[in-house]
Amino acid sequence: MYPAARRCLASQRPMLRLPPLSRSFTSSIVTGNSLATLHRSTELGAAEETQNIAVMDKLMKTFRERSDPAHQSVLPVRSKGLWSEALSKLTIPGQPEQTHGAAGAATRALEPRRMHDSYCEIVLPFSSSPEMLEDYTNASGGIRTGLLMEHLDSLAGSIAYKHVLGPDAAALPTNAGFYIVTASVERLDMLASLYPVRDMRLSGQVIHTGKSSMEVAVRMQALDKDGGEETIMLGRFCMVCRDAHTNRSTQVNPLVLETKEDHALYTIGEVHRQRRQTVANRSLGRVPPTSTEAEELHSLYLSHGQEDMSARLVGNVERVWLEDTRLEKTMVMFPQERNVHQKIFGGYLMRLAYELGFANSCLFTRGHVTFLSLDGISFARPVPIGSLLRLTSNVVHSSSSDDYPALVHVWVHADVVNLETGTEQRTNDFRFTWCRETGPPLKRIVVPRTYGDAMQWVEGRRALEMGSEIRKLRKR
Repeated sequence: MYPAARRCLASQRPMLRLPPLSRSFTSSIVTGNSLATLHRSTELGAAEETQNIAVMDKLMKTFRERSDPAHQSVLPVRSKGLWSEALSKLTIPGQPEQTHGAAGAATRALEPRRMHDSYCEIVLPFSSSPEMLEDYTNASGGIRTGLLMEHLDSLAGSIAYKHVLGPDAAALPTNAGFYIVTASVERLDMLASLYPVRDMRLSGQVIHTGKSSMEVAVRMQALDKDGGEETIMLGRFCMVCRDAHTNRSTQVNPLVLETKEDHALYTIGEVHRQRRQTVANRSLGRVPPTSTEAEELHSLYLSHGQEDMSARLVGNVERVWLEDTRLEKTMVMFPQERNVHQKIFGGYLMRLAYELGFANSCLFTRGHVTFLSLDGISFARPVPIGSLLRLTSNVVHSSSSDDYPALVHVWVHADVVNLETGTEQRTNDFRFTWCRETGPPLKRIVVPRTYGDAMQWVEGRRALEMGSEIRKLRKR
């Protein structure tokens, strides 16, 4: 438990307790073959994800060779100008609001792009530059993963802009009439260890386009001194293009598929698009949990969740209420962390969320943890410069396995605080999985106390099951 981290807002409603979980909870549950259906869905999703990652990793190696080396540099998506100058150009009360460009997005020529036109890369020479390594080194001598995630978001934004502007674009125009935002980040798995420390190459390109969206595949590789390469991380960002005047979605350039590699990656992108819709349709915000998930919750309630239990220990397992795992921080959003659109850079928010989630995982497991996967990020709205941002994290599910003595799934959400009303507006949701690789099995168990916490517990359970299946398939 983290007593110092607990804080109930005066504006919150009284919590809904779960003693009637055994009856009212199951009354609205999907019945029938839901166990087999969900388990089969998890297996198929894991198999598909594992195969897609392997195929993407193999195919993406060809794009660096096909792209023009002169066009492989990234576009700056973080503002390098003086904040004093930017501040003077912001909207003056009573004056029309400035937009991202003078020309409307509708006037843009949507010239088709080849897949390798958007290829970009960043090389971080850790092994050959002690000065750079010092800026990225964590307490144990490894690399700060949160900083690498920040770079990946910057890279994804640069790739998306290069797809729209063209491969020879060297900077973002001030009158483009459009802007690009990160809508979500899908799974981002650690495929290999960051140890030993080597030079790193971050690269990627657009692999799928919709009407206004782009799927950007990014890859992190460790570069050996003998020329060998090892893929450390591979993931996908969903980017959306918006009109600078209306802020509505606007069309992006279509892709021209020239090779079998292009067709294969585009097909994978289409599968990912369809899967996102499927996952959204079975979200717990739309449909109730399955009967199996309800049974798991009821069993947990009977063994650990009853309020009248006299002790926190059941056998040798310590019960920890999900609400008591809360750890948060409130920060002022300074202009030094802004993007070119004068909002807080999304990669910076990713790093903040990662580091808070890591700290929470260490507190819960009472030891050092290792990052396993980013299970999803959603970006609901931008974070204004100068705002107060509250980041709140909870361990929503915990378990042990044969491979990992401790597994925890952490949910972090970001909210902008309205100082006049005290209300908060959600801007981002982040989900991460960490593990402890050695030591005894975890003797602490997260238990939900409210219906809302129970839904988070189920979401965490689904994420851990998916990750477990993916790692199992990779070992075959």
